[in-house]
Amino acid sequence: MALQLGDTAPDFEAETTEGKIRFHDWGGESWVVLFSHPKDFTPVCTTELGYMAKIKPEFDKRNVKIIGLSVDPVDKHSGWAQDIAETQGEAPNYPIIADSDFQVSKAYGMLGADVSGDPADRTAADNQTVRNVFVVGPDKKVKLILVYPMTTGRNFDEVLRVIDSLQLTAKHKVSTPANWQQGEDVIIAGSVSNDEAKQLFGDWQEPKPYIRIVPQPQ
Repeated sequence: MALQLGDTAPDFEAETTEGKIRFHDWGGESWVVLFSHPKDFTPVCTTELGYMAKIKPEFDKRNVKIIGLSVDPVDKHSGWAQDIAETQGEAPNYPIIADSDFQVSKAYGMLGADVSGDPADRTAADNQTVRNVFVVGPDKKVKLILVYPMTTGRNFDEVLRVIDSLQLTAKHKVSTPANWQQGEDVIIAGSVSNDEAKQLFGDWQEPKPYIRIVPQPQ
């Protein structure tokens, strides 16, 4: 079964560039971004890992932990990190999972259950489906799944934007409109009656009865 929003993120033990972890324990009370890669020493992924290192302070401010994954062993990850630092200006400052037995990729529905063997015998194209972003909440539930092709670098500023929305809407009975950015107006959730909305938000703009716009709650 494919992993879906609201599912419990599969727990696992794995070797990483920062030692062995158990995923749920490692995440603790934080939000987590798990982003995956089909192979070490691939060009698009190199830019992504470097960019994530540069913007890690933005995730830290939001109580979000970052963890990468690539279908290769730890020793290759270490060599790749040197290339990332040299070409992108920043080495990964977060752990990268060594998914050389494919177990995490399988658990998260990125590779089929029948995949086996030596990862060195597989090309990036063989693992092209291992190009996902998963956002996991402190409750260990999957909040976001993004799937990218190998030829398109991921937009991690968008991941930050979605996390801002997820964290806001987890605390307040609102939704965020298209292209919403932190500090902009929001929409009162459809599950909130007008009477309750009056208590929570006071007045609102109402271009249609089902679109009730208010300033972002603080």
